[in-house]
Amino acid sequence: MSEEPEPTREELIEQVQQLKVTEVLLSTLAAVAQLSYAKLDAESRDLPQSKLGIESLRALLPVLEEDLPEDVVRDFRQLLTNLQLAYADAAGDG
Repeated sequence: MSEEPEPTREELIEQVQQLKVTEVLLSTLAAVAQLSYAKLDAESRDLPQSKLGIESLRALLPVLEEDLPEDVVRDFRQLLTNLQLAYADAAGDG
C-alpha cells in the first residue's frame, strides 16, 4: 500500500484560498449542535457546555442567514429549537 505524498505548501495555500467562510461556519454549526446534544446525555451531562453551544448557534445563525438557502436556515432554526427543548428537559431532570 503506497502512501499519498504530503501536500506542498503551495497546495495547502491553494486549498485554503478555495475555502468559503460560509462552508466552514456551516460545518462548525453542525459540529457545535452535535456536541451540544452529546453534552445533554445523562451519563456525561455538562449543562454549561451545552448552553455555550446553544448560545453560539444562536449568535452564528443570524450571521449566516443571508448566505444560506432558506431550507437550510429553516432546518438549523428547527435544530436550535429542538436543542433548546432538550436542554430544558435535561436541566429539569437535575
